[in-house]
Order: sequence, then structure tokens, then C-alpha cells
Amino acid sequence: MKLNSIRDNVGATHSSKVVGRGIGSGLGKTSGKGQKGQKSRGSGKVRLGFEGGQNPIYRRLPKRGFTNIFKKNFFVLNLSVVSELLKVGKLSVSDVVTYELLKSNGIIRGNYDGIRVLAKGELDQPVKFKVHGISEKALESVNAKGGNVEIIKIAQFVNKPKSF
Repeated sequence: MKLNSIRDNVGATHSSKVVGRGIGSGLGKTSGKGQKGQKSRGSGKVRLGFEGGQNPIYRRLPKRGFTNIFKKNFFVLNLSVVSELLKVGKLSVSDVVTYELLKSNGIIRGNYDGIRVLAKGELDQPVKFKVHGISEKALESVNAKGGNVEIIKIAQFVNKPKSF
């Protein structure tokens, strides 16, 4: 293949209209734009949301709610998932379940502010956790199996960029 032999696929491009070249062309005089009016002029475009001077819908409807820029986004980890990871071999009983461990094993994808453990499912073996939050039932279940839970304090947002 050579650069001079490359062509667009058939039908990928359209030939441009030749307008304003006499009555016989079918697009003479007004060039297919009709008679007068805003859209027949040279810069006859209106911005997005423009409704001809009428108050647009985005201004007629009230604003509602807000976005909390300090909201923390936690990765939810159920006990059933932990027991499944132990069975599969992605975690071992000697491991301390932390954010860094789960991230390095490919269990957590994306960015989160921490881990929160919930009590959905049952644990089969004692597991050690070092997490940012845990529900009461999950804590009882982990302690009943002989596990250990250490709760990490979440670092305050010092210079987190505002996402508006």
C-alpha cells in the first residue's frame, strides 16, 4: 500500500453543493435558504438552547439540589467477597486486608477514599482488616470468627480540587 493509493470508502464523503449559480442549478438566488429571516443570513446560527427570545427552558425550571465537594467515595467490600477471594487464592489468611493490598491484587479498580466492610455473607476463616469503616454486624461476624479489625482515620481533604 502506498500513500497515494489510499482512498475513502465509497459513500464516506459527499460532494459539496454548488449554490448561487443561476436558476437552472436548482440552488440559485437564495441558495436553498428560503426567503429572508435569521437563518438565511450569513451568520444565521443560534446558540444551543436558544428559543427565539422566549425565556429558555433551562431558565424557566428551578435549580435543585447541590453537589457536596467533601463527599467521600468508599469501596464497599462484603464479607461474602472476602471469603470468595480466600477460596480463589487472591487473599490468604495471613494477609491484612487493606486498600493497598486490594488495589495491587486488581480487586479495586478506580480511585476511592477508602474501604467500608459490610456484613453481606459469611466468613469461613479468621481475617485481619485495616479499613476505614465497618458495619456493626460485620464487626461482630469478624470477631466471632477470631479475626481482627483496625479502623483507619480518613485523611481530611487539604487541597482537593473542586469538581463543579
